[in-house]
Amino acid sequence: MALTDMALRNAKPQDKPYKLFDGGGLHLLVNPSGSRIWRLAYRFLGKPKQISFGPYPTVSLADARQKRDEAKKLLLDGQDPSTARKLEKVNATISTGNTFALLAAEYIGRLETRESANATIKKNKWLLETLAGPALGSRPITEIKPVEVLDILRQVERSGRRESARRLRSAIGSVFRYAIATLRAETDPTSPLKDALERPKVVHRAALTDPVALGGLLRAIDEYDGWPTLRAALLFTALTFARPGEVRGARWSEVDFDKASGTSPPSA
Repeated sequence: MALTDMALRNAKPQDKPYKLFDGGGLHLLVNPSGSRIWRLAYRFLGKPKQISFGPYPTVSLADARQKRDEAKKLLLDGQDPSTARKLEKVNATISTGNTFALLAAEYIGRLETRESANATIKKNKWLLETLAGPALGSRPITEIKPVEVLDILRQVERSGRRESARRLRSAIGSVFRYAIATLRAETDPTSPLKDALERPKVVHRAALTDPVALGGLLRAIDEYDGWPTLRAALLFTALTFARPGEVRGARWSEVDFDKASGTSPPSA
């Protein structure tokens, strides 16, 4: 005979534990201490086993029946409900420990191990810790949804920093791809956001064609007393009119010293 809420409420403790059966192996264990615990008796691979569903009335009769039906479905699929519950607890513990902040710190550590440029490391730390950290830092990596990431990106975008928003999406995506590679996440929520942001407006810098303005630029370069490397690059640009990218990527092997009177390659 199936249990009723009234029968459960009227169940009083006795000198010895006793059970109130509901059907399908589900029963309420009433202890002399007054505690009332839902349990399910079942057989798996021919062996009798049981699993607890929690105390009554915290777990209602309807909830206990639902848990029983879910356990029965696992048995039909060839799974032990007790083992499945243990795995759920393990996965929940792992998920809670693997926060976005933890994975972001590991990702930054990998950049440092790979000896990435200091500017790259610094930029990624700023993006992940300052921009993404406050909202995502304490969140388990597996629970972060695309809508959460999009909200952060939109806030940055609305502040006028469109390029920073795009770089932030890329940095967050890198953390998730690292999490996937280390088996701590299954999806990258930044993937569907590829076209969600506005593209930065490109402002082309017109070349100086006025002789007076050009003279002022050359004097400013000549008087620059900052970083020696930058000063050398500016002077080289002024003397050769090479493009900035060509100056940054120049190699000594590209310089013809035979045609440069009185010069020789550096000893380093």
